[in-house]
Amino acid sequence: MAEPREHLLDGSRGTVVVREWPHHRPRYVALVIHGYAEHIGRYAEVAEALVAHGAAVFGPDHMGHGRSSGERVLIEDFEEVVADANACLELARTAHPGLPVVVVGHSMGGLVASRLAQLHGDGLGALVLSGPVIGDWELPRRLLALDEIPGTPISPAALSRDLGVGAAYAADPLVWHGPMKRPTVEAFTRMLETVSEGGDIGPVPLLWLHGDDDRLVPLAGSRVGVEQLRGQELTEHVYPGARHEVFHETNRAEVRADLVRFLDRVFALRDA
Repeated sequence: MAEPREHLLDGSRGTVVVREWPHHRPRYVALVIHGYAEHIGRYAEVAEALVAHGAAVFGPDHMGHGRSSGERVLIEDFEEVVADANACLELARTAHPGLPVVVVGHSMGGLVASRLAQLHGDGLGALVLSGPVIGDWELPRRLLALDEIPGTPISPAALSRDLGVGAAYAADPLVWHGPMKRPTVEAFTRMLETVSEGGDIGPVPLLWLHGDDDRLVPLAGSRVGVEQLRGQELTEHVYPGARHEVFHETNRAEVRADLVRFLDRVFALRDA
């Protein structure tokens, strides 16, 4: 497997760092979109599994995240993050013209991926959402009702039953370990409403992956968003006992197998 390489894009608010996991003869392109406070490097194992399945994989660090420019975790308009993700997608398409495109979004990345699919769905072969922040997410309402947002970071224990995942997250210097910022919470609220009102994704096949013990993005509220977004084909897998990061859970092999099985079915129907 070829070593990952990096690209620099002129993003909406500065430089966006994009990581590419190359494939010498890819069958498709995958865009992986990470979640809040983290960075694309945390999805190396997912990317490697997709490369093994035949993908050339690309993924950006969002503005204010990872190694990209901007004040840490400050997002004032999620449409700018969507535009940066689309620029990354165009980079991938230019490198591999004519190949089908799959977008994989986790958590906040699921919100970005959902809006990307609403705006540019005509060019997508499939959309995959993992613990997506869509639908009825209560956290922004709770935080905005407070005079001051508490400085409580994401609990590593909420990510996975695998204790090593939480320990690595807590020690990662590219992860933001401070409080959410009010403009970002306000931007979440606006984009949740935008996606809810933005319509379904029509013929784009949708795979929804979620843990039923997700304490950060509870299953019931996310389901509301999935039902609003879904088009003609929805496949869902809800994993008993799993927490927020199903790709990093103790049953991660099962989750990745469900992902590639879904993609095999999508590509088989496409080629039929």
